Amino acid sequence: MEKEKRMYALVTGGSRGIGRAVCIRLAQMGFRVLVNCVSRVSEAEETLRLIREAGSDGEILQFDVSDRAQTAKILDAWKDNHPEDYIQVLVNNAGIRRDNILALMPAEDWDKVLEIALGGFYNVTQPLLQPMMFHRWGRIITLASVSGLKGMPGQANYSAAKGGVIAATKALAQEVARKGVTVNAVAPGFIRTDMTDGLNEAELVKDIPARRFGTPEEVAALVGFLVSPEAGYITGEVISVNGGLYT
Repeated sequence: MEKEKRMYALVTGGSRGIGRAVCIRLAQMGFRVLVNCVSRVSEAEETLRLIREAGSDGEILQFDVSDRAQTAKILDAWKDNHPEDYIQVLVNNAGIRRDNILALMPAEDWDKVLEIALGGFYNVTQPLLQPMMFHRWGRIITLASVSGLKGMPGQANYSAAKGGVIAATKALAQEVARKGVTVNAVAPGFIRTDMTDGLNEAELVKDIPARRFGTPEEVAALVGFLVSPEAGYITGEVISVNGGLYT
């Protein structure tokens, strides 16, 4: 009997927040989910528990997406252990904020934000592309931000990183469309996660037409649609989830 092919999805920064919600959504769709984290292993284990609760399974892949050699080592080891499989879905979600006005921004805060979001896009996406193209099916979804679309004061580094992945998304989509691989970006606005902890939500919602912050599950629902077969003709797009904050 022919061995049943398993579907695999990798979510970087999958231990919490939007990443965790995306992991659960993909598990509900039948994917075995590879949960990437750098140091929050206990939170990644909780995500894995929720994946199993959703009826699927997965594993934790611990590596820093900004470290090219470490990323390659972990992904190569996974490929060696799964010679008959490939990662069909990649969700580039890992990212950090180090907010400050540019005049006062330390160089390391500029570098680290870009290394994780933009460098990580290359480090993780590039080695997974050829198997997707060979099998003529793949989905690459990158979490951008409203900051990458309109720019946000105090976030020159974050805006540059997210604007960069938006441009990379549009370029890569044109390179791989004929191979059955779609490449899209999702640009959240204010989503209630630990990354927005400390913000004055009561004040900020006054500028949001929907008058509320979004939820990680609302972002994950869009990711799930972009992964689905029904979204096979959508590529090179940047879709906002921001309650009307910026259109």
